[in-house]
Amino acid sequence: MISADDGTFAHLPVPVIRVEGTPERCGFDYGIAARQPIATNLDLYLRRFRVEAGLDLAAVRAAGEAFRRTTATHHPRVAQMLDGVAEGAGVGVGEIYALNARTELLFGATPTGALATPTGGHGSAATVPDGRDGGCTAAGVLGTHTASGNLLLGQNWDWHPDQREAMVLLATRDERGLTVLALAEAGMLAKTGLNSAGVGVCVNMLGCDRDGLPADGTPPGVPYHVLLRAALEADSLAGALKAACRGSRNSSINLLLGQAGEAGGELIDLELVPGDAGWLHPVDGVLTHANHLESRLPVHDTMKDYGGSSMFRSARARRLLDPAAQARKVTESDLADLFGDHASFPHAICRHVDERDALADRSETVFSVLLDLDDLRFGIASGPPCGHEYDWLVLAR
Repeated sequence: MISADDGTFAHLPVPVIRVEGTPERCGFDYGIAARQPIATNLDLYLRRFRVEAGLDLAAVRAAGEAFRRTTATHHPRVAQMLDGVAEGAGVGVGEIYALNARTELLFGATPTGALATPTGGHGSAATVPDGRDGGCTAAGVLGTHTASGNLLLGQNWDWHPDQREAMVLLATRDERGLTVLALAEAGMLAKTGLNSAGVGVCVNMLGCDRDGLPADGTPPGVPYHVLLRAALEADSLAGALKAACRGSRNSSINLLLGQAGEAGGELIDLELVPGDAGWLHPVDGVLTHANHLESRLPVHDTMKDYGGSSMFRSARARRLLDPAAQARKVTESDLADLFGDHASFPHAICRHVDERDALADRSETVFSVLLDLDDLRFGIASGPPCGHEYDWLVLAR
């Protein structure tokens, strides 16, 4: 299914979990294998739901059940896997779905439609989230512009430092023969990742004035993290785009998607907001993205209300890659250097904790990921990546 460059997984900065079978079997075995990190992650988010969104356990479970119904309608295979995770981990199914809808619950409205009133002291549900004011930076380069001829993707994932202890690398091989390898928060199914069809995805949080859960009893939309897994379940770029666009949404998300293939493969950046979608194509072989909208969707981008490093990170990433891209010689090392960039430290592409922030508001690059979609290689470095090397895993075809 997967192998490491040195033949062992012991050196990796995050535990590897490998499961095979139907979605239900994969989920169940994942739940058993990751029972402790899933419990740790639930503790982290149940506390955040309570403090930041004013949601008690009963409200969290009720919201999770509503997201379960939506997921089952639009992405039944993902729902089957999440049901299995809950059973294997020995936790309530509503809690697992709430975990996978943490973006919607933390940064939108409550399931009753009112903005949450926090019970503990550092902002409200309308406050800019960690990843939006100085969050993730992603980049992709077509094989026509790389030294190897392979399509390369990568990103820094920025979030609260406590999250580092509740992460997994999840490798699944399903009954169709498709292998998926993804970085995931424990109990979730994907974040950044790739599959054996050469499809890869990176993710950035976005925000707009349409974000928020419905107030009129309308069922919630498909959770942000369910979309990520659904895209990685596809065996083609077109299939991934169809999966990502299926169903309604309550939060905004950016997906940098690619697939290896002839003529350097293909890249596209997909900006999804509730009720609409926009997209961007590579320019001179390169696509970059941060945490603001770039495709001129007819919404108010809430980045305009907060400011922050997103306003320059995407442009800077492109500029840093441009010399090598113009020479058609971009390498993995060029991407690694990009993700270690410190302009505007600590609010840089390589994000470091700002000690002036309240503890609950702190953010840093938790992990950095590089993807080679032709050779099916997955590189991961603990963050901030300026001080760590990338370790590599390879998917079997």
